[in-house]
Amino acid sequence: MSLQEEKERFISLAKTIDRPGLIQLLDYLETETDFYTAPASTAFHGAEEGGLLVHSLAVYDSLMTLRQAFSQELEQESACLCALFHDLCKANFYRKGFRNRKNETTGQWEKVEVYEIDDQLPLGHGEKSVMLLQKFIPLTEEEMLAIRWHMGGFDDTARSYAGGQSLSGAMKRYALVPALHMADMATCYFAGK
Repeated sequence: MSLQEEKERFISLAKTIDRPGLIQLLDYLETETDFYTAPASTAFHGAEEGGLLVHSLAVYDSLMTLRQAFSQELEQESACLCALFHDLCKANFYRKGFRNRKNETTGQWEKVEVYEIDDQLPLGHGEKSVMLLQKFIPLTEEEMLAIRWHMGGFDDTARSYAGGQSLSGAMKRYALVPALHMADMATCYFAGK
């Protein structure tokens, strides 16, 4: 699927979310961010143009599959919102740069284009996505916690005692929290998106 087709699918799915401010959020993505062309990481999953868009859709697809595995029903609109926008913090986060890499075939050093982090709003990861989203649309407590903790134990703050307790409490309280985390991890580690 082309990036344009991926973008159209993303927008179509996003428009199923019935929240005030959604149109303004989509306009912000289009006019003030690189969301649709940004990579999802510097060197791992989705480290390419459009990687963030492709990753967000892959998390959506994975979460829709996982919904069936949870005994508690995950609300469709919340699941869609969280999957599509969980990494909003990565918009306007990367820039292109160059590094020298040794060509394994020739043994020569070559200048190659890479993505580098250029965080314009250093607020963290999941919490930054929550803050950015709430500038446009209201979130439920469940959605805030799912997006905030979508990195699970990979989030730096989860490694402290208090952070670990917060993560555990959020996961016990709402099925969407571990479901979004599992969907995100599945796309990163198994699907490479």
